[in-house]
Amino acid sequence: MYFLVRYCRLLEEGDFRGRTAHFVVFLLFGITMMTVVAPFVSVHFLGSALTFMMVYVWGRRNESTRMSFLGVFSFTAPYLPWVMLTFSILLGNPLTMDVIGIFVGHTYYFLEYVYPVLADIRGWKRRKLLEPPHLLCWLCGTNEEDFVAVVNE
Repeated sequence: MYFLVRYCRLLEEGDFRGRTAHFVVFLLFGITMMTVVAPFVSVHFLGSALTFMMVYVWGRRNESTRMSFLGVFSFTAPYLPWVMLTFSILLGNPLTMDVIGIFVGHTYYFLEYVYPVLADIRGWKRRKLLEPPHLLCWLCGTNEEDFVAVVNE
């Protein structure tokens, strides 16, 4: 629970600052993907997978952040989900939930941050696949013009 709250807050205050509608799309995308995958692996509680999704995306977006595990060894943020997965396995937990979260987080990261760059390089018309609908932006009070102004300051 601690990891869910901590990395949700870090994502909200970092990458999604001023982009509430994008954060809602991030959560809905993760919840939908996990709900689709869950029946095939007989999983009923998806809280751990949601945590791993957030940790994965946060780690990928903060690549230079140094971390320490139990004060024993240091690593950078992109390795945090893998360190958590290893620790979970050592404690005897099944790895299905954690792997689902990492898979969904990787899929989101690719569609939100890697695909637009590839589409721009190759000249594809559709560059952003996970754009929130205008109604959601309006409901959340998120305007793209406001976000662009905040980034440029």
